[in-house]
Amino acid sequence: MTLPSLFISHGSPEFAFQPGKLGAALGQLGKSLPKPRAVVLMSPHWMTSQLQVQTTAAPSTVHDFGGFSPALFEIDYPAAGAPEIAAQVLQRLAQAGIVATANDHAGRDHGVWVPMLHMYPEADVPVLQIAQTVADQPQTLLALGRALAPLRAEGVLIVGSGGVTHNLNDFRSAAAGEYVQPFADWLAGRIAAADLEALLDYRWQAPFAKRAHPTEEHLLSLFFAIGAAGDDWTRSCRIEGGVADNVLVMDSYIFGGD
Repeated sequence: MTLPSLFISHGSPEFAFQPGKLGAALGQLGKSLPKPRAVVLMSPHWMTSQLQVQTTAAPSTVHDFGGFSPALFEIDYPAAGAPEIAAQVLQRLAQAGIVATANDHAGRDHGVWVPMLHMYPEADVPVLQIAQTVADQPQTLLALGRALAPLRAEGVLIVGSGGVTHNLNDFRSAAAGEYVQPFADWLAGRIAAADLEALLDYRWQAPFAKRAHPTEEHLLSLFFAIGAAGDDWTRSCRIEGGVADNVLVMDSYIFGGD
């Protein structure tokens, strides 16, 4: 069986304690999918100058935030790493002409452990992380995902973690109401229509794109997930997750799979 690829909006760290609609949906998804050999996940919170793949055997839980509940700093997500799968990732990237290096000491940031808490609360599925780089663009991450797409047929779940909207200047502000839903609905429409050309050009075609994403990193993981689905990306399912803190649309997407 070939697993799908996923794009998950991970919201703020408080999503760990406030699961809402999306947390429940992720929990159900984790139960309904065949148990993966490993999860390969890209988070925008691990940003490097050159592409890196986490080969850590037992990654630490990194609390890469401030200003939130002290209880969040007590969370540990002890899922194992996946060095053997990481070696396959590095090999497939090399075969595609994509240069990447191993990182055997990186921990996992909240863009990883917060959504995985809901999908696999027992932390019984190994998880490895792939960095974003400062030079990434939609096209480069589409190609990166495509290079890893065959792993889905080998029991590997590929996930892009980010956000449908991400403007922290408007965190909990009523001002965000005028743009977050129009942007999210445009994105949903283009995904449903399998309009890859428009999606790659979202910065200029989508309404309020630069307000929804003053910087691009939280949406770039979407293109990694689309690429990882290969030709199957045109079979998509939107998980409507509502809006957190007035500005973070929590919609997520399933691409392909048997």
